[in-house]
Amino acid sequence: MSFLISRRTFTAGAALMIAGAKSAFAQGQKFFRIGTGGTSGTYYPIGGLIANSISSTGPNGVPGLVSTAVSSNGSVANINAITGGASESGFTQSDVAYWAHSGTGLYEGKGKVEDLRLIATLYPETLHIVARADAGIKSVADLKGKRVSIDEPGSGTIVDARLVLAAYGLSENDIHPEYLKPGPSGEKMRDNSLDAYFFVGGFPAGAIVELAATTGITLVPVSGPEADKLLEEQKFFSKNTVPAETYKGVGETETIAVAAQWVTSAKQPDDLVYEITKSLWSEGTRTALDAGHAKGKSIVLENATTSLGIPLHPGAERFYKESGILK
Repeated sequence: MSFLISRRTFTAGAALMIAGAKSAFAQGQKFFRIGTGGTSGTYYPIGGLIANSISSTGPNGVPGLVSTAVSSNGSVANINAITGGASESGFTQSDVAYWAHSGTGLYEGKGKVEDLRLIATLYPETLHIVARADAGIKSVADLKGKRVSIDEPGSGTIVDARLVLAAYGLSENDIHPEYLKPGPSGEKMRDNSLDAYFFVGGFPAGAIVELAATTGITLVPVSGPEADKLLEEQKFFSKNTVPAETYKGVGETETIAVAAQWVTSAKQPDDLVYEITKSLWSEGTRTALDAGHAKGKSIVLENATTSLGIPLHPGAERFYKESGILK
């Protein structure tokens, strides 16, 4: 009998605890999804590290916050999810964020995403122009008359490629354009049916590492007065350098980059975004990023407000002013 009473008492107590927990969960928990990219890319693992760190269970997490990294098709899909209310935040390239907010580039004729706001710039995504070593391409101007892939229509890379070509006085009419992703582009370079291709992404990029191991390649610099003018006109670009031997046999190369950025909606509460930004730049998150991914060390507070193609969220702006990053 005593066993049955004890068991019933325990069961009743557990039920009360569960009911209380559900009530507290419903009242106090806040959800903050982070749209990332494919599971094999960089966005997804970085998103996971950040989500775990800023959640209430993280070392310097936001009380009551439950954050998750959600796999997606990348920049445009993440912005669409934020706009449609399917996600509270997401990662995007700085150029895509700028185009969305201004209704230009990929968003030409589609209307402006005026509520898009920046939480933080994370790390650089480098513009690569990969060329066959024997193709005689030493500068962007040398692409004239060559067989060049500028990526698929609808991609961020193709818009960036057109901007770079135009900066050096070229257009698609001056090259023999192909519209391929890096994998197929590499295959065509191996069989000598393509001279060069554009790619935007963090280095070292796996597809280029593989190509360099089997085929002599160079990286074409994006530098000089043409690049300086482009940087002045397009604020989402920044200077970047690919270190020597990042790819087998390739020396140090000056180029430009867009930034991987964490964005949200202006509709998100200021206090919440402030606390999330504060947690992002906490000691606990720093430790997780440094240990968790090769790109983690590139995510530093000093760069958080660079490549500002869209407005900062007021909550994030408040933190950056308090921390001295913004005046």
